Amino acid sequence: MAKHIIQKVTFKNTKPKALFDLYTNAKLHSLIAGSPVKVSTKAGAPMSAWDGYITGNTVTTVKDKLIVQTWRGSDWAPEDVDSLFTIMLEPKGKDTILHAIHAFVPDIHAEHLKKGWHDHYWNIWKQHLAGKKIKRMEGM
Repeated sequence: MAKHIIQKVTFKNTKPKALFDLYTNAKLHSLIAGSPVKVSTKAGAPMSAWDGYITGNTVTTVKDKLIVQTWRGSDWAPEDVDSLFTIMLEPKGKDTILHAIHAFVPDIHAEHLKKGWHDHYWNIWKQHLAGKKIKRMEGM
């Protein structure tokens, strides 16, 4: 059985473009991850992060609004289907609300990934956007 991770995160005083770029710009994404990232906004383009732990493909993007990717961890069982990861960016006054849906995550990995999105992405994005030194959690 697969699980769906649904998260809603508010980024104060942040435009959708800043969040879109943090995820889709390989240089910025690498800065956040602390290791090389391959990512593109082009449909069908391969992506990888965390020293190859995460691999997948970009399904579609809408500039500054939407990112959809197939996604899987290198430790997933061969019979596990690729998950589908979606980020939707909603402007709300001076803020942006990020809606993340990580669908079809194998049960065994769901809690780890649910926490990991906050520890390795959303919290680090907030540090970076506030101009603070990035403090990373150990491991993915």
